[in-house]
Amino acid sequence: MSPQAPLRRRAWLATGLASAALASGAGLVALAPRPARAGAQIEEPLSDTVRSALSAAVAEAPPPRLEFATAADSQDHARWRERAGARLARHKPVAQVRAEFLDTVWYESRRAGLQTALVLGLIEVESGFRKYAISPAGARGYMQVMPFWVRLIGDGDERRLFHLQTNLRYGCAILRHYLERERGDLFLALGRYNGSRGRAEYPQAVFAAREQWPDS
Repeated sequence: MSPQAPLRRRAWLATGLASAALASGAGLVALAPRPARAGAQIEEPLSDTVRSALSAAVAEAPPPRLEFATAADSQDHARWRERAGARLARHKPVAQVRAEFLDTVWYESRRAGLQTALVLGLIEVESGFRKYAISPAGARGYMQVMPFWVRLIGDGDERRLFHLQTNLRYGCAILRHYLERERGDLFLALGRYNGSRGRAEYPQAVFAAREQWPDS
C-alpha cells in the first residue's frame, strides 16, 4: 500500500535502526503450525547506541491511527482485514476486538519494517493469540516478550506486556533488532527471537503459519 514506505521511514528510521530487507521463507509447505518447543529469548549485553535506539522504538505512543493516501488504499486495507478477520474469528469472536487487534498488528509490523503476515504467524505459534499467555520461561503476551526487555529498554513495569499495543511494539522492535543482528537472515533472527538459534523447528513453524495469513 502506498502509506507503507513513508510510515516505515517516519516511525522506524527515527529510532536509528535502518530497516534491512526481509528474508523470505521460499519453498515451504503450508502446514498447520505446531506449538514451539524451544526456550526463551536470551538476555544479551546491548551497546548504549542499540539500547537507546530500542528504547526509542518502544516508547509509549497513542493507539494507532491508520491513514491512507487514497480511498482505494483504505478499501484495500478493509478487504485485507476482512480476509484476516475470517481466519482470526475462532480466536477472537468479537468483531470489534478482532478489528482493533488486526489494525494494531498492521500498524506495528509496518512501523518496524516487518511483513504483517509474518507477525501474525509468529503470534499464532508463540501464544495462539492469547493476550495473557505466560510461557514456562516467563515470556508474556501475544508475542511472548521476556520481562527483561522491559527492564533493559522500557520503564520496568512488566505488567504492561499484557497491553495489546505495548506487547506488539516490543515484539516487533525485538524481532527487527534480531534481524539487524543477523544481517537480514530471517531464519536465524526467528531462532534468536525464540532462543533456539540454528534450529529449524521454530522458524519453519512460523513460516508455515505465515502462509495461512493474507498479506496486506
